[in-house]
Amino acid sequence: MKEAADLFKILSVDKRIEIIELLKKEPMNVNSLADNLGVTQSAVSQHLRVLKAAGLVADKRQGYWIHYSLNKGALEKCRQRLNRICTCGCLGKHENKK
Repeated sequence: MKEAADLFKILSVDKRIEIIELLKKEPMNVNSLADNLGVTQSAVSQHLRVLKAAGLVADKRQGYWIHYSLNKGALEKCRQRLNRICTCGCLGKHENKK
């Protein structure tokens, strides 16, 4: 259970979610991510370090640059975990009240 809590803690930071959204489109380097997010390269690097340690992001050196991409298998496990948690049927209940 602690593993799931740690994962949700990692994903509780908006910029990390934004990084994941950008990397869904294509692999990117730190400079490109920083430009898209409007934050410093240092801030992006810190977020990427956390995401990589969690296994959500992978890196690959291409010449001078390191390109980051999503570990889609790890993200799929996150999705499955959320699906197991969100089985209360609350969405259907709220839809009926509208």
